[in-house]
Amino acid sequence: MKPLFIVIAAIELGAGLALLCCPSLTVALLIGSGLDNSAAVTLGRVAGAALSALGLVCWLARDDTHSRAARGLVITMLLYNVAVAAILAFAGLGFGLHGIALWPAVVLHTMMAVWCSACLQRSPQTT
Repeated sequence: MKPLFIVIAAIELGAGLALLCCPSLTVALLIGSGLDNSAAVTLGRVAGAALSALGLVCWLARDDTHSRAARGLVITMLLYNVAVAAILAFAGLGFGLHGIALWPAVVLHTMMAVWCSACLQRSPQTT
């Protein structure tokens, strides 16, 4: 699980910092439209803070790969990645939104979900 936690940390810290610093540009790259008012920018930054927190917790857990807490974190990241892949895919297919990073992000989150699932199947649950 250590490599998984390190990769998640890098991805989510990067995305989180991008949303914190440049929320409108980051969203425009994903869905092809920037954030058009202060409320949307604020929510973009809140999302950036949340992603940064996910990245940080994965970084801090990178050496604790056999505990129940680590397994819970992988389950959490599995749920997160499945949800984000589905939400972004629906944004593209259902709403017709498109940015240069949309489909690469869908693929990335799908791959991360598969990796999380594989880690859960390989690691026994400790009590």
